[in-house]
Amino acid sequence: MSDMVEVVIDSVRVSLMSPQRVVVLRQTDAERFVPIWVGPYEAEAITVALQEIEMIRPLTHDLLKSLFGTFNAKIKRVEIVSLREEIFFGNIVAEANGEDINIDSRPSDAIALAVRAHVPIYVHQSVLDEAGITPETDMQVEGADLSDVSPATGSDDSSERLSIFEDFIDQLDLGKLDDKDKPDEASDDKKN
Repeated sequence: MSDMVEVVIDSVRVSLMSPQRVVVLRQTDAERFVPIWVGPYEAEAITVALQEIEMIRPLTHDLLKSLFGTFNAKIKRVEIVSLREEIFFGNIVAEANGEDINIDSRPSDAIALAVRAHVPIYVHQSVLDEAGITPETDMQVEGADLSDVSPATGSDDSSERLSIFEDFIDQLDLGKLDDKDKPDEASDDKKN
């Protein structure tokens, strides 16, 4: 467990260009983030749990949590253990009959379960090294002469993988988010 780093859910973001969502995990003791692309249903399951919305009937992850309890198993933590060929791999660690049990899981399902069970989320150091983003470093490098900068730890493939996330962020029009709180001038003109 010494290679595992605790993270928290920073946000769940929506891509305006596709049905995909991004769960952004933030390292608890540093400003390093790991973006994980998930499907819309998985993102909704995480968001519903984060907002503590009561559902009339249990969702799949609520059912899973109930099953753990029914069989006297306690969810201890969830882990994102590796990143291979642009796919994250997760693990649910539970305790049953005094033994730890590791259950293979998609990270999105493990995260949705962690939020419901109020257990910590960990990411393996190698995943952080490959997919982690540090905003201050990225901003400093942006203005630097890149011919003098040595390549970051990781392969060229990891840079290409992260470029998708960077493209998504670049496409966001944050000004429109601020404008939605302001009165619409066009509608004011129509009233006059």
